[in-house]
Amino acid sequence: MRDLVLWIARQLVEDKEAVEVEAIERDRSTVFELTVAREDLGRVIGRGGRTAKALRTVIDAAARRQGKRAVLDILD
Repeated sequence: MRDLVLWIARQLVEDKEAVEVEAIERDRSTVFELTVAREDLGRVIGRGGRTAKALRTVIDAAARRQGKRAVLDILD
């Protein structure tokens, strides 16, 4: 799952080296904290948050296929 988040985020940004994903295991879910370069934050969030919402939907669907729950936090 972490690799999926990392791959998708790197496809969206200009500074691919600045992309970092930290996976934090909770009781029944995993929280993925995504950090990108400040200049690329708008690319990951998208207009009106559409890109971020789509990214969260893909990650949630992939996690549910594995019988888990995943949450994506985009850090600035």
